[in-house]
Amino acid sequence: MPNPIAFLALAIFPVVVAALYGRLTPARALIWSLLLGYLFLPEPPAVFDLPLMPPLNKHNIPALAALAIALWRYGYDGPILPDSLIGKALVLTFVLSPILTVMTNEEAVFFGQIGLPGLGVKDALALMVQQFLLIVPFLLARQFLASADAQREMLRALMIGGLVYSVLMLIEVRLSPQLNNWIYGYFQHYFAQSIRFGGYRPVVFLYHGLWVAFFCMTAVVATLALWRQAEAGNRFRYLAGAAYLLMVLFLAKSLGAMIFAALLVPVVVLLGRRMQIRVALLIGLLAIGYPVLKGADLVPQDRLLAAAASIDPERAYSLQFRFDNENTLLERAYEKPVFGWGSWGRNHILDPFSGRILTVTDGRWIIVIGVYGWIGFLAEFGLLVLPILLLWRESALARAGTVSPWIAPLSLILAVNVFDMLPNATLTPLTWLIAGALTGYAEQLRRERLNLRRADATLKWKPIL
Repeated sequence: MPNPIAFLALAIFPVVVAALYGRLTPARALIWSLLLGYLFLPEPPAVFDLPLMPPLNKHNIPALAALAIALWRYGYDGPILPDSLIGKALVLTFVLSPILTVMTNEEAVFFGQIGLPGLGVKDALALMVQQFLLIVPFLLARQFLASADAQREMLRALMIGGLVYSVLMLIEVRLSPQLNNWIYGYFQHYFAQSIRFGGYRPVVFLYHGLWVAFFCMTAVVATLALWRQAEAGNRFRYLAGAAYLLMVLFLAKSLGAMIFAALLVPVVVLLGRRMQIRVALLIGLLAIGYPVLKGADLVPQDRLLAAAASIDPERAYSLQFRFDNENTLLERAYEKPVFGWGSWGRNHILDPFSGRILTVTDGRWIIVIGVYGWIGFLAEFGLLVLPILLLWRESALARAGTVSPWIAPLSLILAVNVFDMLPNATLTPLTWLIAGALTGYAEQLRRERLNLRRADATLKWKPIL
């Protein structure tokens, strides 16, 4: 169980956020508030579980503190919802669809002798608050991180965060994952899953070693993006930093993160920004299409398992385990396909005698479809992929040289994060932060384009005296 230091860290972090806002610009304060909270605060079960509220944890405490301080110091300039009609619909659906989930799940569910309660008004309120807390970083980033300078600062923060975290990762590679246990008094996952290829996989203060490796991979991409735009005198330092982070990523022993790095490094280094955005859009659309292909039995599971087995038989076993659980959970989800099963584990299969949950939800997509149905899935994944689609359109219509160079690597990071949510539940505040920043910038590009069009039309039809 978490020790008092874990709860103290959560309790005092709003003071840290206030200090950051007192010393930094709004953009930097928001970025570092969420990044520091994500990297260093303790994972659940270190939470404050208040009545009629979702648990307050490392993901929503920094976001809530940032929201309160930002509103108090700067206000909220402009509409809270995205400009586009589809963006508004996705945000409202994301937050409000739990009402319909609860309305379609008022009956109890039984597994033999074990029963789960039906959902009521309190559950609807709790689920809506939970959805709102998830999306707070998106709303803040759309407002405060829509500029090119803020996007560069985000990439710098990912690079610096990766370099700092790499030291802790190397400690755990050598000594085994113990930092969370030493400082917060507990290990946040299953220790056996931190043993890979005859060594240790670092976990540090995140949920799982896969999360750590994925963050390290984003730091590599961010560093290379900064290297590509750096002045001649600084390019070697960025390149050396990227090479070092690649070495640490290799030591993190995560095949998925290394595959993402192998894909993104040449894309970031060799391709132009518009082509990078196209690659990001393709990855994002594949992620949204996967559940549809899975439901239609069009995913080549056997070929994927054979490819995994050729690399490591243990990885093939892990992938087979994921596929088996996905199939079981997808069959369960099809019983309530539109708005899902809701909370209390109703989307799982339970042992009819002991009540033990028999299924495992690894991927974020199967969690969302099981809990909130296809409506909830399309709202969440659509909201994450929409900014890449908007940027693809606006970058194609914008004049050459007017588009920020930082949106392309950020789009790639967001896209692979969404794709990684197929096998893993790697939805973090940083995911929403990047999505919000890109959405705000795409809306800014659209406003500039429309203003130029209006100005051109005015000049064209101005009468000659």
